Amino acid sequence: MSIAAFAPFEALAEHLLPHATDGTSDGSHDLSHLLRVWKNATAIHNEEGGDREILAAATILHDCVAVEKNSPHRAQASRLAAEKASKLLADIGWQSPRVAATAHAIEAHSFSANIPPRTLEAKILQDADRLDAIGMVGAARCFYIAGRMGSGLYDPLDPMAIDRNLDDKSFAIDHFEVKLFKLTAGFNTVRGAQIAQVRQERLRRFLGEFLDEI
Repeated sequence: MSIAAFAPFEALAEHLLPHATDGTSDGSHDLSHLLRVWKNATAIHNEEGGDREILAAATILHDCVAVEKNSPHRAQASRLAAEKASKLLADIGWQSPRVAATAHAIEAHSFSANIPPRTLEAKILQDADRLDAIGMVGAARCFYIAGRMGSGLYDPLDPMAIDRNLDDKSFAIDHFEVKLFKLTAGFNTVRGAQIAQVRQERLRRFLGEFLDEI
């Protein structure tokens, strides 16, 4: 099923998917994440264009080196993934320019790496990955990661951080203001920005209803 989702690049997916998740137990960066990012990337590509095969390879391998969110080496994860991807693609006979284009897209997709995307494929992958961090899926991933990191859901004394500093390492909903609501302003493509606006509104509604319940 997962290979078929990458049609017409099933052969490429069959070769690359075994290397895609680095054996991580992180359910926010698993195969389902890759499939959602590919769905997002395809939706953007359909209107923006670009090399779809490079985009497929970059999507499959963008998290192929696992570094936990709370690791001091987190900002290096996309560079390490790009290096691993370059070797995998060279081993199956990809030419250097296409390997380099894929590696750049992988390295530039990361928020923490802070590398500007220079190519259309890199812009699409960055947008597609960030779309998975907002909306309903983004909320679910936020709470999932908070659980993995041992964070609380919210500060019961000051959930909206009116009289304290935001602290998303301690409280999950603080991450909405610290990062998630800021992502929409940084999209590279017209289609990506359109989808992001819809998901941003969903995320704000979710937070509003969450705060109402607590």
